[in-house]
Amino acid sequence: MNYKKICIKISEVILLISFSFLTSCRNNQHDYIAYYNSVNSIDSTYRLKNDTLAAIKEFRKLFRKYQPRNDERMEEYENYIKFSDKYNKNFGGKKSLYKLIPLVAPYWKFKRENKDFFKLYKKYGIDSITVEQKVTEWKKSLNKQLIDSFRIAFIRDQAKDSITGQQSLKNFKKNAELLKWTLNNYGYPSLQKIGLETDDGVFMPMLVYLNHMSQIEDYEYFKTKLVDYVRSGDLPPRDYVEMVERYIQINHLRPVYGVKSTDEEIIKDSANINRNRRLIGLQSFKVRRKITKEFLKNNSSKK
Repeated sequence: MNYKKICIKISEVILLISFSFLTSCRNNQHDYIAYYNSVNSIDSTYRLKNDTLAAIKEFRKLFRKYQPRNDERMEEYENYIKFSDKYNKNFGGKKSLYKLIPLVAPYWKFKRENKDFFKLYKKYGIDSITVEQKVTEWKKSLNKQLIDSFRIAFIRDQAKDSITGQQSLKNFKKNAELLKWTLNNYGYPSLQKIGLETDDGVFMPMLVYLNHMSQIEDYEYFKTKLVDYVRSGDLPPRDYVEMVERYIQINHLRPVYGVKSTDEEIIKDSANINRNRRLIGLQSFKVRRKITKEFLKNNSSKK
């Protein structure tokens, strides 16, 4: 083989390695189903095995690969910080605490009542005024056009027919068109784009919005399209699963994820249900039920 051919071969190998590296980075960066499954695995390390130090170590590795999320019930990033502080482990100090603020900001009306939250920030030199300012900055960063559009859509979503007293499929279809337009122009209308509640108190949980997408002709489009946003980390698996299971419930089909099923149905097909849950990033049904029970118990004790 002559020198020219050797150089060509080397160039091809370098190009192949570079492509593989970039593809791998891209997949790691965007595949949040893998992220959620890692969180679920780490969560069981301290929740079921009581090994918090091992969980801290694994969380640290995970958050080096992915920008953290902070699931409403798992609160994985917040727990990582709290556990690390408790056991005097480095979690990134102020930088990580500032990174947490946008993740809890959608629930700020409730979170700001948590005195321990502010105590943790104060311990690292961040006063409550600064935290409030960061939340205000987060609110200003939201997409005002989308907020205005979805505010109207959520009011329309809950409107009831004056004769039948039922919510209107016609309104659901209008909201489907808004969601399609948003996906095409802005991506998924996540909490980090539109928040959870408007300044005038209109509550905007996308879980409810998606639930109604299961009742219209465009359901199959959303069922396929929205998986991309679960993978990108913009759409929580639970919200997606609620939409799919609502469709299954309406059409009397076999449960896929089990979130709207009876215990008898789940026990009968638990292997398939748990497999499907893992494929979308949800915990097994048994673990999720335990987490939900703890979440509700903790919330009731705070009232």
